[in-house]
Amino acid sequence: MSCIVFFVVLLIKMELERFKITILPLREKLLNISLKLLDEKADAEDVVQEAFLKLWHIRDKLDGYNSVEALTVTITKNLALDKLKTRKPAVNELGLRMQDSGEKDPAELLEQRDAAACIRKLIKQLPSLQQTIIQMKDIDGYELSEIAEIMGSRIETVRTNLSRARKKIREQFIALNQSGI
Repeated sequence: MSCIVFFVVLLIKMELERFKITILPLREKLLNISLKLLDEKADAEDVVQEAFLKLWHIRDKLDGYNSVEALTVTITKNLALDKLKTRKPAVNELGLRMQDSGEKDPAELLEQRDAAACIRKLIKQLPSLQQTIIQMKDIDGYELSEIAEIMGSRIETVRTNLSRARKKIREQFIALNQSGI
């Protein structure tokens, strides 16, 4: 019986060493990807830890992937995007960062808040990829090249999705304003 226990312990140690050699060196890269998406170090570290847990659970299947690094980056990116989607929108999103030294008319402020709330609702109705891209570009201020790198896609794809998202929001916003809602 002790021989079996010895082999099990040895096997776990071998798996752990292999995991440390293969996956752990990617930590900084994964942390940078998470930070670009989430902007908060604690959230980024949580995402990386969660990615490591997922990878540990599938450690027996890692040999079946052409690039374990690509798998690791994809898992991390998806976890970060999921975390980003669950965040509540900040109060000053979507152009409410007015840099005007003069006082605003209360009716005008109310109208701007209503418009921003309407746009937030319209963004939530977009497909998740378009939601993420418009969030990163128009709210978080990322460049198209940065978004493409983070998402693992081409700049043209990001630009197309951003354009479609903006067009759809613009059309729906105009339609809502014309109908008086």
